[in-house]
Amino acid sequence: MGKPAATVVLDNEAVAALANPRHPKHRTLLTYVEGIAQRRARHPSQRILVPVAVRIEAGWDRTSRKAAVINRVSGARDVALTGEAANSAQRLRAATGVSVVDATVGEAAEAAPKPVVILTSDVDDMRALASRISGEVRVERV
Repeated sequence: MGKPAATVVLDNEAVAALANPRHPKHRTLLTYVEGIAQRRARHPSQRILVPVAVRIEAGWDRTSRKAAVINRVSGARDVALTGEAANSAQRLRAATGVSVVDATVGEAAEAAPKPVVILTSDVDDMRALASRISGEVRVERV
């Protein structure tokens, strides 16, 4: 395994697990994200990103009372889908055949400081995306 991730990108399953304490993967994701928060004290540049398309797909409305825990615990920054980012995501989608939302995860990983870890339940699609991105991009199953 490579050096610690500078960036962690969340996909839909990771967000769903963090947002719902009853989700079977909640505790695992919570522990992972809390570990990142602790390491941030020593490495302030380490970040967690979530593409806005993932937030929409997962139903994460940051203004909702239900989102208070995930907002606080994750410290995740939104990755906006600008015109340039949309073009990049489309190129990744055309090359791999992944969904639109998955392509935005790939685009976020492509634009982020490396090394990147993508937390996902969709390992095959994310590995296909990672293979198209320059720099170290690891895929970890949620």
